[in-house]
Amino acid sequence: MLVPLTGFVALEGTSQRNGALLAASQDARMKPEVLDTAATPEAAVTAWERSVGRGKPPSAVVGPILGTQMLALLPLAQERKIPLLTISGTARLGELGNPYFFRFFPSDATVKVAHARYVVEKLGAKRPAVIYQSTAYGQSGHEQLVRTFTELKTPTVLEESVGTSANDLTPALLRAKAAGADVLVFHLHAASTVLAVRQARQLLPDLPIVAGSAMHQPATAALLEPAELKNVCAETASSPISADTPEMRTFLDAYRAAYKADPDAYAAAQYDAVRMLALVLAQLGLAATPEAVRARLASDTYRGIAATYHSDGKGNMAHEAEIVCYDGTSRVPRVAVHY
Repeated sequence: MLVPLTGFVALEGTSQRNGALLAASQDARMKPEVLDTAATPEAAVTAWERSVGRGKPPSAVVGPILGTQMLALLPLAQERKIPLLTISGTARLGELGNPYFFRFFPSDATVKVAHARYVVEKLGAKRPAVIYQSTAYGQSGHEQLVRTFTELKTPTVLEESVGTSANDLTPALLRAKAAGADVLVFHLHAASTVLAVRQARQLLPDLPIVAGSAMHQPATAALLEPAELKNVCAETASSPISADTPEMRTFLDAYRAAYKADPDAYAAAQYDAVRMLALVLAQLGLAATPEAVRARLASDTYRGIAATYHSDGKGNMAHEAEIVCYDGTSRVPRVAVHY
């Protein structure tokens, strides 16, 4: 398991690790090794070489959530012919034609369409302002958001890129106000999302916010007061903390018992990925070579706690999205729309 446990995506990476380990703990045959990929492609490649090296290849590798790291690892996975399971949303990953790539989180081509559709179709907004991260993740989401807003005949009034080290988003928010925005659309990592929501509530208290999946994370919401979350929504693959099915409630209880924290969609998706992998390994038995595992992941359908997974031929396994919204009195969102 190669996941970012330090750096600007540590919150997301920790959820990814926890979900994977919880799934692995339910199968005594699984012996996972966890390595920190930090936040750079170079660190991910180093972790790969330490874990995979040139010895006997593992049956599969859980890859990091960070898109730039996955871009660095995919050629290595194809070279060694090892299935690489990830929950990275960067849309480009599924367009590279890599048969060893399997994504268990909906790509930006799915969630960003839902993101934009909710803004236009449900909120009735006409003048969206998009503030996005300058990373590959941010650029991927920004591209899909703008494309969908254009298709919906709702052009953006502002598109502002911000770095992960930015500690004041006031200039971007004031530009959105000056442009006459009637909704703020965020596509940011967790730390930047907290900053953006907090400062937006100070500067533009009545403007609706529809944020990216980082906002649905309980660890993100915990850094904001419930009142700051009023009129804030987020796109996500699922909302375990909302637990609207018996299977999700069982997962929520198990996660809380194991980690004394609440899970998010990243944890749920990675849990499902490892549970599907465990099922494939059990069914293949001694025949569970990396190539046999790849073939089964490419052809099988698996009903998980967050979604039903099947490959679209490009390794995209998840094809559903949700919009969750906060009411200003609680840090637990309700599911508003399922796409």
